[in-house]
Amino acid sequence: MFRHRAFRLLPFLGAILLTGLAACQPTAVAGELARLPAPAVDSTHSTAHNEVAVLAGGCFWGIEAVFERIKGVQRVTAGYSGGDADTAHYEEVGNGDTGHAESVKVEFDPSRVSYGQLLQVFFSVALNPTELNRQGPDSGTQYRSVVFYANDEQRKIATGYIAQLTSIKAFGAPIVTQVVPLKAFYPAEAYHQHYYDLHPNNPYIVFNDAPKVAHLQQLFPELYQAPQHLVEVQLH
Repeated sequence: MFRHRAFRLLPFLGAILLTGLAACQPTAVAGELARLPAPAVDSTHSTAHNEVAVLAGGCFWGIEAVFERIKGVQRVTAGYSGGDADTAHYEEVGNGDTGHAESVKVEFDPSRVSYGQLLQVFFSVALNPTELNRQGPDSGTQYRSVVFYANDEQRKIATGYIAQLTSIKAFGAPIVTQVVPLKAFYPAEAYHQHYYDLHPNNPYIVFNDAPKVAHLQQLFPELYQAPQHLVEVQLH
């Protein structure tokens, strides 16, 4: 709740506060930027139609911005998952007692980018998977990290990758990211969609989310591209 309201009303105060509260970088060694290894277990086939990944890792603004910039991703939607339809509203989710996590639905072309590659990006640049029920300055169960798997193959890839990262001690603390079945995804309010690109000077975006996008471009240049919705705007 503090995040969205305070930064609309007190942008300069918010900038000062977040200078010391910026989210921890999800790197293998504290203070260093590292690309994590690719999953040893990944999708074994590609289909002629798009697939869906639903992931949660703190504020959905930054997670959305990262995945909107990956080749093969067709659309990203900010929303809520883990709770019921009647509580899938920002004001209620912000109370932390709905079961929802701020999430993103990633629609992707598996012939261009695999589910495992999406998870590699997720754990490398999008979050710190060792933080329990929080990410950086945001605290509460609605900011927990979750992989919501849509089928058994996604479950195997996600659990296998977490086990792989754990075995090589990729992080300095245990990974607490949950792997749970996807029951439903509910799109967030319209003003949350593409928030990163619509509000690039928001202090929260500058201090917490812009570094994630920069790290994506630095660590995964072969996957990086301008987000499709920006391309569409430029064409018009």
